[in-house]
Amino acid sequence: MPTARLGVDELSNYLQAHAIPGEIMRLSVSTPTVEAAAKAVGTSVDQIIKSILFIVDEQPVLAIACGISNINRRVIAELYGVGKKRVKLASAETVYEISGYEVGAMPPFGHRRPLATLIDLRVLNFTDAYAGGGAENALVHLNPQDILRVTGAKVLDLLD
Repeated sequence: MPTARLGVDELSNYLQAHAIPGEIMRLSVSTPTVEAAAKAVGTSVDQIIKSILFIVDEQPVLAIACGISNINRRVIAELYGVGKKRVKLASAETVYEISGYEVGAMPPFGHRRPLATLIDLRVLNFTDAYAGGGAENALVHLNPQDILRVTGAKVLDLLD
């Protein structure tokens, strides 16, 4: 049985329910990449927060980082006590199945179920950032401290 897709409305409800003072911005352009998102809102790529889903020994783990940086799978592997090859990037289908959101639109919270979350320490250097807003043409403008608060994320140096 297919499950309902989550979108901007569900994310908006999550923001309200968790007292997150973020603003969902509906844009006139699609923002499937960090570069496109930065251009759409007139900011640097570093202020764009990406949410990447990994599968570690069949368990979903959400990694959150800034901009176009690469997340180091070895850091995740060490945290979970497994080899690097057991940390796999989730397929688009798996991302949708687990989170309810499409790749390129996935917010850092508000998924179908709570996810183990890791956040790169650099994300917290900003008080003003943008993350997936629930649709390919939406971003949520927020303070990254709110991501930490609602997800209980573990703060690490996740980058290569």
